This record gives sequence, structure tokens and C-alpha cells, in this order.
Amino acid sequence: MSNPNEKSFPVTWDQFHRDSRALAWRLASIGPFDAVVAIARGGLVPAAIVARELNIRTVETVAVKSYDHQNQGGIKVLKEISQPVLDIARNGGKVLIVDDLVDTGATARVVRDMLPGAHFATVYAKPKGRELVDTFITEVSQDTWIFFPWDLDVAYVAPISGGTD
Repeated sequence: MSNPNEKSFPVTWDQFHRDSRALAWRLASIGPFDAVVAIARGGLVPAAIVARELNIRTVETVAVKSYDHQNQGGIKVLKEISQPVLDIARNGGKVLIVDDLVDTGATARVVRDMLPGAHFATVYAKPKGRELVDTFITEVSQDTWIFFPWDLDVAYVAPISGGTD
């Protein structure tokens, strides 16, 4: 975290799995969905869990880069959505977009433009991007940095008070 005023929210694999399944439960009544599009890379794990839970067999990815480690930069589409999935959406099929987090909404805007009628779901949402998401599980403050399980290693953490005993 570059800003000492930011809050840290570490998420374990167990918690992320539970939250992703909770997202699937919430989405179950909205479906069925004909395809799911995972926003790579953060959306890959929750999209796989949601696809399993909701029995969605058509799983696609879109790769959009908007972060350089912890600093937000410009948006770059690295991989477009495949034509067959775009055709599903164009022909009235229900497409679900899944990501781990909506932060400022920059990535969400780009992907929403690609699939304007899709249902957009994230596990976590921050206030600046929340309006772009149809379904999410947990809202965190804008000044919170979420450390996902793939970002973490087991290590000692000092107490919040700064003490050592």
C-alpha cells in the first residue's frame, strides 16, 4: 500500500470461496445465464466458482488492464470477448460478467460497453464503481486496499497499535 491512510483488507482463499459462492446464490434467481465472461485476471476464480454453481458451460474471458501493481493507470484491452459470446448476447441470450472487484469503475465501463445488456456481478465493490455493478456481495470503503489470496503469503503481522507484545 503506497498510502498510509489506506485500510488493508486481506482475503483468504476460504473467505473468497465463500463470498464467490454467496455471489452465485444471489445470481441463481436472476438466471439462467447462457454464458459467463470473466474479467481476467481477478474475475477468473469467482467466474469459475459461479459457473460451477450455476451450471454455466460457456465460459469466456476478457482481459483489461487498468492497474500497474497498486497504481491505477490507463485502460488497455488485452483480449477481446469472442464473437460466439457476443452473438449469444446479440441474439437475446443472457450473459453474465464476473469480476473480483469494482473499484473506480474504469474497467467495468469498458466491459459494459462491449456487452451493454449483460448482468455485471462482482464479489466486492467500492463506492466509486458500485453503480456500474448489478450484483455484488460486500462493499468496502474507497480507501481500502483488498489483498486477494493470490497476492498473499503467510507472514507475521504487527498489531494495529504498533506494539510488539
